[in-house]
Amino acid sequence: HLREILLRYFILKNSAIESYRSLVEHYGDNALSERSGEWFQRFKNGDYDVKDKERSGASNQFEDEKLETLLNEDPHQTLKELSESLNVDESTISKR
Repeated sequence: HLREILLRYFILKNSAIESYRSLVEHYGDNALSERSGEWFQRFKNGDYDVKDKERSGASNQFEDEKLETLLNEDPHQTLKELSESLNVDESTISKR
């Protein structure tokens, strides 16, 4: 949702900084990171697709069932512990 808003700001000719500040004002400090500038660069390059791109290399995807199993075993595990068990980045876990 926030990427679509960034695209709209871009189309309205707002700067990346102005757009980031507006998002933080409305959605809080964790709205987007400094990656908003990277998205603006994509838009400047003519790439208006707001979906994540496929990444090359080894896949770090995992099944939700594995995550559920780990959480059922110990619901008090931290993101770090879960990410280490599943061999994925913490952000992958937090998006589930």
